[in-house]
Amino acid sequence: MYKLTLIIRYLLKRRITHFAVLTVALCVFIVVVVMTVMSGLVGEFKKKNHAFVGDCVVGTKSLVGFPYYEELMETLDKADFVEAVSPVVKNYALLSAVGGDKPRGVEIMGLDPVRQSRTTNFGQTLNYRADDAVNAFVPLYDPNAVGCVLGIDLALWRNAQGQYTSSAQPARIGLSLTCFPLNARGAPARAGSSEVATRRFYYSDHSESGLIRIDDSMVYIPLAQAQALCMAGARKRVTAVHVKFRSGTSLQHGCDQVRVLWDQFKQNKQGAPDGNLLDTVTVESWKEYRRAFVAPMEKEEAMLSVMFGFVGITTVFIVFVVFYMIISHKTKDIGVLKSVGASSGSVMVLFSGFAIVVGVLGSVAGVSGALLFLAKINRIENWLYDRFGWQLWDRTIYAIGEIPHRIEFSVLAVIVCCAIFACLVGALAPAYGAARLRPVETLHGSRT
Repeated sequence: MYKLTLIIRYLLKRRITHFAVLTVALCVFIVVVVMTVMSGLVGEFKKKNHAFVGDCVVGTKSLVGFPYYEELMETLDKADFVEAVSPVVKNYALLSAVGGDKPRGVEIMGLDPVRQSRTTNFGQTLNYRADDAVNAFVPLYDPNAVGCVLGIDLALWRNAQGQYTSSAQPARIGLSLTCFPLNARGAPARAGSSEVATRRFYYSDHSESGLIRIDDSMVYIPLAQAQALCMAGARKRVTAVHVKFRSGTSLQHGCDQVRVLWDQFKQNKQGAPDGNLLDTVTVESWKEYRRAFVAPMEKEEAMLSVMFGFVGITTVFIVFVVFYMIISHKTKDIGVLKSVGASSGSVMVLFSGFAIVVGVLGSVAGVSGALLFLAKINRIENWLYDRFGWQLWDRTIYAIGEIPHRIEFSVLAVIVCCAIFACLVGALAPAYGAARLRPVETLHGSRT
């Protein structure tokens, strides 16, 4: 009972203790807010990448592509862990409006809209055909025209709030795509001045994947049109087959099973015409396939965690100084406690418990402030933009909607436990020094 009484007394009477609580609260507040926002951004970015490509990709980085993909898809469709597969042709082209004179470089993705919507979130990213992916390449204004779907930043302008304005139906715009078709040997399929291939499409819809590099450069066209525009030869080829696993199949297990099926398929095609193109094909999970984009974000998150680890170390030193000062002025109390029978262990427990209370109070204050701030963070940003034109992220550049503010309670628990542990570590050395004091010395020192 006396331990609790002394702890309350120290909390109320020693102003320096308030400084320790405030320091812990400020550190917890900063870490919770920044980690919540950063974790939210990274998690959202990874979720969008996952939705864009599916669970697994069997593909090649070569623009030549690989044949026999239809047989591969039949094999995958029969697997009990596969829910859907979709063939894709990816390449580069020049895009220009009909009658325009300023073409720009874009990526093109040829796909089957129905299969792609079953495997990825392609159908959900459409605006005019969101519930009718089968007609994604059919313009509303001309059902007989061959349409294309543009990344939303190719089709519309984005304002400072990250919002787009679109009409009730797509404008009638003719677009030309120019590409260099390659044969199975990787050489231009045509010679001379006619080595490029150009096809006309009409704007039928736009796609908002939420990935700025995709939405600003991707043009989606029918698979057959992409094969005719980018590839030549007797056998049809694609650059990738996207795979979606059934619910309950782990990513690692599913990818391992696809690799087994691919190795068997590749072995069966040894010696087949153009079979050498299969040597460039790899099987990757969505994380591996998009690692060039996902890995930097994960590294930034890890570096941020390390930086806040140093903040925690700073808290340890602050708590150490506070407790050292408290104990240096409370030697008389320690001497009295020991003279009436308190053991060295009891003294250590007293000051260790005091440190835990400081950590708990600081954590509660910091978490409460962080919860309140995060609940209003988007309102605060909107107010700052309305009054001063300031935004945390310029929405005309970054494809970010609201600032993430949903707290992961597992992360919150880790932060609070680390704060309390930092307080305990900071108090250990002063507490140990207090426990070693002898009653005679402390009482004699207090009289002098």
